[in-house]
Amino acid sequence: MSSYLPQEKIQEIFNEYGGSASNTGSVEGQIALFTYRIKGLSEHLVRNKKDHSSRRTLLTLVGKRKRLLNYLASKDIQKYRDLLEKLGIRK
Repeated sequence: MSSYLPQEKIQEIFNEYGGSASNTGSVEGQIALFTYRIKGLSEHLVRNKKDHSSRRTLLTLVGKRKRLLNYLASKDIQKYRDLLEKLGIRK
């Protein structure tokens, strides 16, 4: 997990989307965590346009989230649609 995110915030995200705070392997919870981190990095890059290290991290996270979303769509399309609506992700 990310060391810069407070443990309480991570548990809150997994509790809301993954079923329980200890279920850190759930696909829905991981997608929600990536979405939270992507939003934070996007705000950071608006202020710091030349931070290429963070830009690369952002692109990596977007790719990981996309792969997990594709996996979820292939396994359970209804959970996929519900998660997109809940997180406000355009797809």
